[in-house]
Amino acid sequence: MKKLFLVTAIFAFLMLGISNIVNAQPKDSTLTAVSDTVKSETTTTPIKGDDIEALKAENKGMHQMLKEKFIEGGAFFMSFVLIALILGLALSIERIIYLNLATTNTKKLITNVEEALKTGGVPAAKEVCRSTRGPVASIFYQGLDRADQGIEVVEKSVISYGGVQMGLLEKGLTWISLFIALAPMLGFLGTVIGMIEAFDNIQTAGDMNPSLVAGGIKVALITTVSGLVVAMILQIFYNYITSKVDSIVNSMEDASISLIDILVKHESKLKK
Repeated sequence: MKKLFLVTAIFAFLMLGISNIVNAQPKDSTLTAVSDTVKSETTTTPIKGDDIEALKAENKGMHQMLKEKFIEGGAFFMSFVLIALILGLALSIERIIYLNLATTNTKKLITNVEEALKTGGVPAAKEVCRSTRGPVASIFYQGLDRADQGIEVVEKSVISYGGVQMGLLEKGLTWISLFIALAPMLGFLGTVIGMIEAFDNIQTAGDMNPSLVAGGIKVALITTVSGLVVAMILQIFYNYITSKVDSIVNSMEDASISLIDILVKHESKLKK
């Protein structure tokens, strides 16, 4: 339930931050500022129309440019690309938080478990694992819980539960990889639609005028760039998450071997 709430909160936060790009139309605040400048200087030096446009372009911020490009690219295809970005980022951030919380100091845990076995036996070692978060502690607890059944049973239990924990670590990665593949595909689909629109305009006009195809080609290029940028952003998160999962899995395997060695050394106390 906490994970679902976390993903929902992240999704709402991202939607709130990008909603201005989807819904808002470019405001003409810069035109007002330019008009005031023109009014204040008309008595001294007349300003040409080209100078006004140049001044407006200089005053545009990144947020304003993104809104304009989003609208120019077409709300239909750009909305799908934006949804892929939002969902992919939400899943990526949830995985990063989960994996960081799952990371534990395995050396310290192994030392504490061994000390607990020496002083209080298996119950004390299980209590140490119960009070420690992370998949390594969970695997230790499952192994210690079957310590009275023999080392072979403990080893099988550790291997089986390690596979379960690995599945939990990799949860959601298939959806992130889906959005990585889907974003450029949506961009290319917008490209094809834009080119079809451009050739339709040529066929309707019966003339090869650059102004007829410029609009369609511009839409095609904007959707392509947007899809590729979204895919690159999500790919960076995906690679970080997979490297984090590999690191935790390696720690789990190394710690499991250490646990078996510890239990072999304290085999006389396993049934206590």
